[in-house]
Amino acid sequence: MSKQIKTQTGYVSLVGKTNVGKSTLLNQIVEQKVSITSRKPQTTRHRLLGIKTKGSRQAIFIDTPGFHQGQKRALNRYMNKVALGAMSGVDILVYVIEALKFDEEDERLLSQIPETVSNVLLVINKVDRVLQKDRLLPFIANVSTKFNFSDIIPLSALKGQNIESLEDSIFSKLPEGNHSYPDDQVADTTERFLASEIIREKCITRVGDEVPYRISVMIDLFKPEETITHIDATLFVERKSQKGIVIGQGGKRLKAIGTAARLDLEEVLQTKVMLRLWVKIKNGWTDDEAMMSTMGYDLG
Repeated sequence: MSKQIKTQTGYVSLVGKTNVGKSTLLNQIVEQKVSITSRKPQTTRHRLLGIKTKGSRQAIFIDTPGFHQGQKRALNRYMNKVALGAMSGVDILVYVIEALKFDEEDERLLSQIPETVSNVLLVINKVDRVLQKDRLLPFIANVSTKFNFSDIIPLSALKGQNIESLEDSIFSKLPEGNHSYPDDQVADTTERFLASEIIREKCITRVGDEVPYRISVMIDLFKPEETITHIDATLFVERKSQKGIVIGQGGKRLKAIGTAARLDLEEVLQTKVMLRLWVKIKNGWTDDEAMMSTMGYDLG
């Protein structure tokens, strides 16, 4: 009689402040784009799952919005609620910080980690940006005193450096349990949701500093056919001036957004895409919970 191989499965939450590279890290781990990224803070707004299976072991990663203080809009409160909520009921918590940067906001977030989470790993991201490498060891030594971390792993999510060490640490700590997803599944998001996120990503990377936080994308039509998928989407902003910025002179910026999004979508969906975009104004939507609810934000 052959010996039955025990299976291991666990939930792994990626938490940290805005713009520390959690989404880039998740995409590297699952080797596929499941979370949008940009250099702008607060890009991630929703709780997203990425799944990685290695033989008998399956890790279910939760990507979260970056925790941030000082902004009181309903959208900001929603993102902080999602970020804090993802620290409970998980098997492993991966706390992500940027190399050589640790402040009071990091301390505050660390203090809110539930005592029930026994495995907290510290990831020090963006080590590739540190020019004076001799500063890293003292920094790591100092941060290690802030919390009883199970492991401390410096890496570069963008460059894919030392990702394997993080994976080894995570997979060695997974509890026994049956796999929750098929071995070949890497995300739990729908293609419709991913389309809205990819379009929003292309907006964020092509407009000024203020507008990204005022943009939301709703998919009006998602219709796959045999050789092409038709997608209609509306980009919502808060003010007339923001609408002008998104559309651009003669519609050039909106066309560039659409072209970049279509190319990404064709790669992800593995089919031709016909994408049509509109821009509309919804005054004050980022501070109106009723509006946010109708735009796909789960405020429950």
